[in-house]
Amino acid sequence: MSGTIREYLNSMVGKRVAVLGIGVSNTPLIHLLLRAGAKVTACDKRTREEFGGQIEELESLGASIRLGEDYLEYLKGQDVIFRTPGLRPDLPQLTAAVERGSVLTSEMEVFFQVCPCPIIAVTGSDGKTTTTTIIAKLLKAEGKNVYLGGNIGKPLLSDAGMMEPTDFAVVELSSFQLMTMDLSPHIAVVTNLAPNHLDVHKSMGEYISAKENIFLHQSVSDRVILNNDNDITRSFVPVAKGKVTLFSRREEPEGDAIFLRDGTIWVRDSGGERAVLPCRDILLPGDHNVENYMAAIGAVNGLVKDETIRAFASSFGGVEHRIELVRELDGVRYYNDSIASSPTRTMAGLKCFPEKVILIAGGYDKHIPFDDLGPVIVEHVKYLILTGDTSSKIRSAVESALQYRAGEPDIREFHAFEDAVAEAHRVAQKGDVVILSPACASFDRFKNFVERGETFKRIVRNFDQ
Repeated sequence: MSGTIREYLNSMVGKRVAVLGIGVSNTPLIHLLLRAGAKVTACDKRTREEFGGQIEELESLGASIRLGEDYLEYLKGQDVIFRTPGLRPDLPQLTAAVERGSVLTSEMEVFFQVCPCPIIAVTGSDGKTTTTTIIAKLLKAEGKNVYLGGNIGKPLLSDAGMMEPTDFAVVELSSFQLMTMDLSPHIAVVTNLAPNHLDVHKSMGEYISAKENIFLHQSVSDRVILNNDNDITRSFVPVAKGKVTLFSRREEPEGDAIFLRDGTIWVRDSGGERAVLPCRDILLPGDHNVENYMAAIGAVNGLVKDETIRAFASSFGGVEHRIELVRELDGVRYYNDSIASSPTRTMAGLKCFPEKVILIAGGYDKHIPFDDLGPVIVEHVKYLILTGDTSSKIRSAVESALQYRAGEPDIREFHAFEDAVAEAHRVAQKGDVVILSPACASFDRFKNFVERGETFKRIVRNFDQ
């Protein structure tokens, strides 16, 4: 192990540590803390039955378990409290614990403290998963040893002891993870910002402030890559501490920049200007993926050769659940875009297709307005199938669009997700595109977007069987 992770774990010996949330990011953390000799209390609002045998396994390793709706009432006397990313840090129970002397932290915050290698981190409202993946894969293609994690992949704290200074950690960070971060990565990327997660954040201002933490604690030798075409991210330039690189699909920003010229992505840096990647060579469809490549190129500039970037872009088919072709049946193509949990992401996906599509949308209500989505649906959708808590809100946005005419698109609502997918199959004809692109989170009926996407793929693959 590196000295820093060893020192941190040694400091946990005998400490009373509460881990809030027994999920994907915290289960490896619980194991790590138990092995280090901490007195771990694992807390979760779910019941024992919902975990299968996982609780018994943790108990056999020495963890104390607190389950149920009152799981936050067991924090008195804890030296350290690890919160799960989706749990607000200012909940009364957490505030009281901190006032009593508990240290409130998270798996990602500790990872930033102990990681021995350079960290490249990506955040944004849309495109962060694809951009993070492209960065990691480009570094691997260049022969670097890469650890991919954070909000994508796996928690990385358990791997910190195996990392070398010459490795790279590439992480996707959500606003929830960033809310209490007081360290920033060596290279930070903000893809774009638009209203999102307003069911959890108190305001758009709080959401933006959380995102800013990805670069506010950088040093002057660090770098931040920002979207010049987004008003919010462009406003970050004056307060950025590291060296700024702007990327733009619409103009050629001054200074260090990534931009389009004659259908090719160009880079301008201290070495001058150079053409890097013709857009026609990018296998992933859509202007938003051109922007994702721009952001990624900004992050790996100087670390990955241009020829490596070109070879990769021509062969990379994308990330699962992101405009993923599930199958073609009877001339109908079915796409899974379950990752589209915001209106802006669905809008970008719809614009990838030259023809009008059959769209399945709707889901959990994050209190995001759908006003901008309505006109795009009118322009790009011929049959709109709605399901989930937000069905009526999306319908209203479409029917309120100036271009809307009755039946254009035809709109149908279904309570059951399975019925919505079946309806798409029923009405689709040869040459049609059916796409699940919900514009909403999945929590009204699924654990996450992955489960929603897998359910969609299973239904589609079972057609005519």
